[in-house]
Amino acid sequence: MHSLDDARRRPPDAARVPPHNLEAEESLLGSMMLSREALTAAVEARIEHRDFYKPAHGVIFDAAFALHSRGEPVDPVTVAEELRRADKLEALGGKATLLRIQASTPASANASYYAQIVSELAMLRRLIETASDIQQMAYGLEDDVDETIDRAETMIFEVAERRVADSLVHLYPALEQTMDQLAHLYDRDTGIIGVPTGYHDLDDLLLGLQPSTLSIVAARPGQGKTSFALGAALHCALVARKPVLFFSMEMGHLELTKRLLAAEALIDSRKLSTGRLNEHEWPKLNQAVGRLAEAPFFIDDNPHCTVMEMRAKGRRTKARYGDLGLIVVDYLQLMTSTRRVESRQVEVSELSRGLKILARELECPVVCLSQLNRQLEYRQDKRPMLADLRESGCLTADTELTLADGSVTTMGALHASRARDVAILTLDEHLRLVPGVMTHVFASGRKPVFELVLASGRSVRASANHPFLTLDGWVQVADLRAGARIASLRAGLDLEPARDTIPAAVWDYIERKGLLVMGMRAHDLIDRLAAEEGGHHRVYAQGVSRGLMRRLACELPDPFLSDLASSDVLWDEVVAVVPQGEELVYDATVPGTHNFVANGIVAHNSIEQDADIVVFIYRDEYYNPESESRGMAEIIVAKHRNGPVGSTRLAFLEQYTKFANLARE
Repeated sequence: MHSLDDARRRPPDAARVPPHNLEAEESLLGSMMLSREALTAAVEARIEHRDFYKPAHGVIFDAAFALHSRGEPVDPVTVAEELRRADKLEALGGKATLLRIQASTPASANASYYAQIVSELAMLRRLIETASDIQQMAYGLEDDVDETIDRAETMIFEVAERRVADSLVHLYPALEQTMDQLAHLYDRDTGIIGVPTGYHDLDDLLLGLQPSTLSIVAARPGQGKTSFALGAALHCALVARKPVLFFSMEMGHLELTKRLLAAEALIDSRKLSTGRLNEHEWPKLNQAVGRLAEAPFFIDDNPHCTVMEMRAKGRRTKARYGDLGLIVVDYLQLMTSTRRVESRQVEVSELSRGLKILARELECPVVCLSQLNRQLEYRQDKRPMLADLRESGCLTADTELTLADGSVTTMGALHASRARDVAILTLDEHLRLVPGVMTHVFASGRKPVFELVLASGRSVRASANHPFLTLDGWVQVADLRAGARIASLRAGLDLEPARDTIPAAVWDYIERKGLLVMGMRAHDLIDRLAAEEGGHHRVYAQGVSRGLMRRLACELPDPFLSDLASSDVLWDEVVAVVPQGEELVYDATVPGTHNFVANGIVAHNSIEQDADIVVFIYRDEYYNPESESRGMAEIIVAKHRNGPVGSTRLAFLEQYTKFANLARE
């Protein structure tokens, strides 16, 4: 069972075998089938499928780990059954292989040592692969040598970040460090203990931006997010004299520089664009240039910068100029992940998690700007709230949720009871129903909702941006049309084979897989399978039957097709999407799988972002030109993990694209 990934990770020099230890791999797997402590050792060592040199070992590990994550026993019998359900057991040699691995294990008590061997050798193989990729990049004579070096450094960091650090700390040295910090703060004159933003009322509320924290500054377009961040960053560089890294994915460095000059010199920003300055403004501009030239302010305007590249550049800047005062990222929705993920919601969550790790590793505050979706503009009160930050839609209060014991409750009931950590049913990566935990349900305000009506008779009412699962991934209600097929539960329905099929979109995947593995087109492969059995495989116009899918998965072989054939999902056809008016709506959070069952339909959950502080900018004049608050901005601290929430006000000097403090009474 060799995969393309396994082929790619072998070095170009076939004469040299990559470092590996099959005995250690088998001993770890055998230990996992003998002892729960061995499973814990594998978790602590962060072992995963790709760490095994032999692909079959990775498949066995996945099966054992899936059982463990569901709280089920792990032994040769249960692992064999898990593999059998996925149509992978026979390809691995049957239950006899599992029994042999278990019997040949020297001592399950040594599982942590086996895990360490497997992890270290896997890291060496990845290092060899990375070194080979870097070598090919260098031989490729790239035009931008600096960019090539940055990419190489990032690739090495990606290997290094998987090392398991000893993060256990005894309480005594932590107490000593805390007392030293308190003594230092006591001797200071100011109450600001972090990096000051220069916005006085905000600093009083937050006590400055604390090291190792992630702050999200969010607003709709045109509210002044970039100007707000530039003001805080410039204050850090000019007044606190600490290095600032400003990652801009929207504006180039020259445009940002003009903004900085306009704000610092108090010159109309339009004049800097046209060059029409009068004789009194040139001296002001020269003085501003002199001050800014001395500031440790660094701009990176690479629009494709990843979190790993930010980490590499941050480390390099810290090594050269000392501890960083602030990192700003403008803005979150323009960032992309380095790996494929199931949905944009999950991607944004992973990016914010990466920025939080960046803040902790570099021990400096990170401020990330975020653009809110337009849903808030449909409300009468357009002040942002936390629900607007979550990149997810919402469901109505009467939506029924399926609990882990098979009973049902509603979104409204869970919200009213303030229930936490509710055991629910969720869909895993193999499209199988498993127990999960819904941490909480929260209200998201009033929004326009639509009823999604399915051929099975099921329906659900959701906001336009709520995602539902299709074969091509998560798709929002606004993008679903009649004829689309989404995931609902097979359980509870009396299904005819003609309705229980996999969507026709899978043919493209089968075609590619058939050509790649067997050298034949999909319909040729189907004809051969039919001839071998002396019968005819029924292929429905709306998709592929489960029986045919099982045969295809065995012939190719392919785990994705196997998952589709054995899934708990009915790919239910959308009959209609009907507007229902505006209602109070709710959403929920399910860590890990990020989905739950709503009215028998698989719905995406809301994903929490890893921010310590969430700040919203609201300028009423943007929506109401005659507002009494013209020239004013409300700065709303909606989340503050280590302190109070509240709001402050700033003046917005539009001609200078600058926020300024109001005079204190």
